[in-house]
Amino acid sequence: MPDNANKNINLKSFVPYEAKDGEEYMNEGQLEHFRQILLTWKQELMEEVDRTVQHLQEDATNFADPADRATQEEEFSLELRTRDRERKLIKKINEALEDIDSKDYGYCESCGIEIGIRRLEARPTATLCVDCKTLAEIKERQIGG
Repeated sequence: MPDNANKNINLKSFVPYEAKDGEEYMNEGQLEHFRQILLTWKQELMEEVDRTVQHLQEDATNFADPADRATQEEEFSLELRTRDRERKLIKKINEALEDIDSKDYGYCESCGIEIGIRRLEARPTATLCVDCKTLAEIKERQIGG
């Protein structure tokens, strides 16, 4: 099984955006910066999906030994669960790209304030500011716990 199950975009490969004094938040330069991050991330995820399909096709063997067969099925199952998470992430990336196109990117969907460039560089699909995200997590723990 390929050792890419937890592979994420290497955000360190992108030079952090340096805002200039008085620069408007989410101007064209900033939007383009995040568009490139998101498109690169999406491309990497799509390539991973292609590698998984190829791996599943090439490595599918009907083992006679039940233990070998179970091991292979477990590996494939883990790989497919990982790809499912990545599929959901691709959906979030597409939504973020739509927000960039509509100029809604970078603003909290709950309270409307700026999410912040550094937070978005760390999590380009973020839709909530730190305060609203913290509040949502607290509510989730109260309901779920």
